[in-house]
Amino acid sequence: MRFKSLFLGLCWLGWASLGTAQSLGVADTPVASVAAVDLARYAGKWFEIASFPMFFQRQCVGDSTAHYALGTDGRVEVTNRCRTEGGFDEAKGVATVVEGWRNSRLKVSFFWPFKADYWVLGLDDDYRWAVVGNPNRKYLWVLSRTPQLPKPLLDAALAAATAQGYDLGQLRYTPQAAP
Repeated sequence: MRFKSLFLGLCWLGWASLGTAQSLGVADTPVASVAAVDLARYAGKWFEIASFPMFFQRQCVGDSTAHYALGTDGRVEVTNRCRTEGGFDEAKGVATVVEGWRNSRLKVSFFWPFKADYWVLGLDDDYRWAVVGNPNRKYLWVLSRTPQLPKPLLDAALAAATAQGYDLGQLRYTPQAAP
């Protein structure tokens, strides 16, 4: 399982680092991260509400979560977990803050030496939801503190993604077990 997680993390980072070229038909305006993120408030468990389908998540059938914990060295420990047909799969990584962006842009690594952009593109004032992606608009996650996101909050999160030029036609909703 550990090798599988490392392999999946490596695959994800490889795909995420393919460059920042934008595909045809995507907005020409550069993607922007939020003004600032309080990492202490951001830390903890997030439920994946929706995402763009990705290679490293192909075995996931639901109950996808991300857990962020502040390390003593200023880094953020990342644990991604999802339910598979045979149980659960988990990948662990480390994120580092990109200087000058007030914690709204990070670089995450699940397998050294590969790192990928992790930008917080939209964030609820009360940290109830977050929209995370990368500057090439190929990856997007809608996260929530709860397994289901009430429609008004989901609409706000989706509006944040749309405002950044993301094509929501690619969005896949993630089944989450009832609380």
